[in-house]
Amino acid sequence: MSENVTELLFQLSAGKKEVVNDIFPLIYKELKKIAANYLSRERANHTLQPTALVHDAYLKLVDQNRLNWQNRAHFVGIAATIMRQLLIDHARRHKAEKRGGNQENASLEDEIIIVAGEQSTEIVRLDQALKDLAEIDEFKSRLVELRYFGGLSVEETAEVLGVSPITVKRHWRMAKAWLINALKS
Repeated sequence: MSENVTELLFQLSAGKKEVVNDIFPLIYKELKKIAANYLSRERANHTLQPTALVHDAYLKLVDQNRLNWQNRAHFVGIAATIMRQLLIDHARRHKAEKRGGNQENASLEDEIIIVAGEQSTEIVRLDQALKDLAEIDEFKSRLVELRYFGGLSVEETAEVLGVSPITVKRHWRMAKAWLINALKS
């Protein structure tokens, strides 16, 4: 199946727009899994549903004219980034409407960055921390997007970033440590 998606993405990159409708059924379950993963960290009364998040992200993905799709992992990585951005935009709107701009403290688990309940103000803090990390080390910021938000495995992340799995593991440890420290302050 991965080969089918990759071939269709190559055709899409070459300007064959009609293959868009063939890609979606092949990648839908994976995108919905990522969306559900994101939304499982959100507040209980979140208004977005995984299906809506997938459809919004997919519409943005297929509207990309300047991307040369490399493979399925590349597509999924960019989809994860778009979903993250959609959730951040939603959180900012929610924060403006409901919380009046007051920030809350984020909590973290030991091995992975999990913002407590991923409430709207907290996901915005995480987004800002990722932007700060990108200014220092864009590679590590992208790695966090793919691993944490995209739910990609070490191997898939390595494929998207064009590095070895051991490089992903090493930078993942450093990125987590940096973000934990940034979110504590």
